[in-house]
Amino acid sequence: MIDFWLAAGLLLLVALSFLLIPVLRGRRAQREEDRTALNVALYQERVAELQTQQDEGVLNTAQLDTARAEAARELLADTEGVQKPRESRLGKPLPLLAAVLVPVLGLGLYLHFGASDKVELTREFSQPPVSMEDMTQRLERAAAAQPDAPEGLYFLGRAYMAQDRSAEAAKVFERAAALAGRQPELLGQWAQAQYFADNKQWSPKVQALTDEALKLDPKEVTSLGLLGIAAFEGQRYQEAIDYWNRLLAQLPEQDNSRAALQGGIDRAAEQLKEGGGAVAPTKAAASLKVRVDLSAEVKAKALPGDSVFIFARAVKGPPAPLAVKRLTVADLPVTVELGDADAMMAQLKLSNFPEVQLVARISRAGQPTAGEWIGRSQPLASSTTTTQQLTIDSPDKK
Repeated sequence: MIDFWLAAGLLLLVALSFLLIPVLRGRRAQREEDRTALNVALYQERVAELQTQQDEGVLNTAQLDTARAEAARELLADTEGVQKPRESRLGKPLPLLAAVLVPVLGLGLYLHFGASDKVELTREFSQPPVSMEDMTQRLERAAAAQPDAPEGLYFLGRAYMAQDRSAEAAKVFERAAALAGRQPELLGQWAQAQYFADNKQWSPKVQALTDEALKLDPKEVTSLGLLGIAAFEGQRYQEAIDYWNRLLAQLPEQDNSRAALQGGIDRAAEQLKEGGGAVAPTKAAASLKVRVDLSAEVKAKALPGDSVFIFARAVKGPPAPLAVKRLTVADLPVTVELGDADAMMAQLKLSNFPEVQLVARISRAGQPTAGEWIGRSQPLASSTTTTQQLTIDSPDKK
């Protein structure tokens, strides 16, 4: 920060020089003017002296004229090269006053509108933190300096969670979701923080957040893990196993948390067996491949940014989608895969229903339940392995 102020001081001196140089030049001009006035006074005194000498009979008229001419030449020689003084309508006090007020005003405006705090934060973040508390304090200052930056709020919320400050984390994630949009990952983090802030009490608010997150992204890991924890705490061990198995399928093979997650699944299975129950056998995961395209008529009317929802729903069963993908018109044509991993709820999987229908809907408002155009397939077995062709070609009747 010292080098910043040194640079600012140097620039200030340069600015002051433009204000003070005219004042210094004015003083020089004043000195030259004073010297000219003195030479004129000496000339007049010499002329008066010569006149006295003529009156006394010392000089005749010719000698008087010669002496006057010599005095005039000396006056011209002394004043030669002297510039005519510049006239200033501003006067001298105004530049001096400006020289004082400009730096003071500039410093005040910088401290009010400037970014010295952000400069300092940049320098701080270039150095590794000495502790978790130090890192949290830096993130707090960054969030205060940039309150409209959701990324800073996200990392601050994660830092609060690492310090068991879940209530503060929930508020921070809520602010981040308001700024960045209700992104699935933010909703999952918000739900988790709210759950622990409520002393691990499941609430309608937490349920709504996890439902919304999984509706947007059925593979959202934080929501899947949280639902598994809540199910285990509520002694709904089969649900916990189902959620954690879905989460396990998302984790890379080298992920260190896989062992702990598998341990949780094993404990849930033991508790289920001790209660006289049995772990439901894991069904073979269903997966459908579908290529989605637009008819020529719809292609001429749809906008590249319009949302496209591709989903499968049971022919005989609940109307809720069994698996969902969200794209845009700009992504079409495209081939996607809908499977059990894309289920929004553990009990609503493709593999749980023998017959399904594929649907693709364009919604300019981004609503999966209503839109402008739609395409539907004929009923097909959920075990189908061949790629299905689906064309969006009809108005979506409300």
